Amino acid sequence: MTALHREPLATAVPSAPASPSVTRRQVLRGTSVAAVAVLGAGIGTGGAHAAPPRPPDSRAGTAQAAPRPPGARTGPDPRAVRRVLAGLIEAEGLPGAQAVITDAGGRVREVTAGAGDLATGRPYPHDSRLRVGSHTKTFIATVVLQLVAEGRVRLEAPVERYLPGVVRGHGNDGRRVSVHQLLQHTSGLPDFPDDLTDETPGYFTPEAVVRRVLAQPPEFPPGERWSYCNLGYILLGMLVERVTGHRYEREVERRVIEPLELAHTYWPRWPEQRLRGPHPKAYAPVEGGGRREITFINTSVIGAAGAVVATLRDLTTLYSAQLAGELLPPAQLARMRDTMPADIARGGEYGLGLASYPIDGGAGGRYWGHGGTVDGTRTRGGVTEDGRAVFVAVNEVPQREDASQAVVDAVDHIFQLFPK
Repeated sequence: MTALHREPLATAVPSAPASPSVTRRQVLRGTSVAAVAVLGAGIGTGGAHAAPPRPPDSRAGTAQAAPRPPGARTGPDPRAVRRVLAGLIEAEGLPGAQAVITDAGGRVREVTAGAGDLATGRPYPHDSRLRVGSHTKTFIATVVLQLVAEGRVRLEAPVERYLPGVVRGHGNDGRRVSVHQLLQHTSGLPDFPDDLTDETPGYFTPEAVVRRVLAQPPEFPPGERWSYCNLGYILLGMLVERVTGHRYEREVERRVIEPLELAHTYWPRWPEQRLRGPHPKAYAPVEGGGRREITFINTSVIGAAGAVVATLRDLTTLYSAQLAGELLPPAQLARMRDTMPADIARGGEYGLGLASYPIDGGAGGRYWGHGGTVDGTRTRGGVTEDGRAVFVAVNEVPQREDASQAVVDAVDHIFQLFPK
């Protein structure tokens, strides 16, 4: 296959030396979730500000913690949270980071460290719009499971039933791959090759992406094991379109975004690049030292696997509503939460477009969500059954195999800061 050049980007900003580029699988792999972004503050090393308590939200959907005495602290100390973020920035050589923390009573703190914009030194802005990458998969999985509940899709049916002739060639066979396997990343289908990334130039239809990826052989027989596969969600987007007769973007809007009033969640219109609203700048290290600003993300390539833009407030609403059963009937929600071990992080498990992670090695329970990574932006975090949430975002993707785990570890450390 002929290699495609990468889109030229802006002038480098001085920084630490970089190591070789990440692969496509590292770029799109996601993990986690939620928190309500309220007020950001501080320059350079960052700041914190708490929002006043909000009235109970019908979307919270999680068990409430036992009442505490008046004036008792129910969330982590923001100074301790800032130390966690500063340690992450120093260890990983990042420009900046942001954490948004929600306690079980709905009180929210937003804490920043480092820079959201290296040219000005300003931190992440309040209610930042972010390219949330593989959080997109939760939106798509929700719509597919709604179609299952409506009797229009069967989880164990072969993909061939809904996309006849699409998954064929080089040993790939849609007659042997089920919808369930696409949702849970057990299909064995190949993932994006390294020369097809979110910086590859040119417009791609989902069909063109599928043809490009299926020029490779499968990784293993369907159902044999777990392996993250962005192609599966491109195919699920196509399945939604075939079954409903509408574009998958519109079905996500109609079934999820609009009912939950996710005011700042949207699908960018090709070739739209500027984010609609306040946002940090995203960076990538340059070989030999320095950084470049990320100015182009090919949303037509990542599509149903990773193109959504959202705020942390909107993601909190999404995952809280999901856990509360507001988006799916009990049977389909149970299937979504039926997990298997997955190499997304230490102790991570993956269901159907939804993942869970241990807190303090499991001693503190687990949190649920689905994070994401695109070039220059990584988000990790989650929501617990009792309504606590921690979400961490960074504006550079460290180029080491274990760099994602470092952000997951920061989330874990912040969860452990909640008062016992």
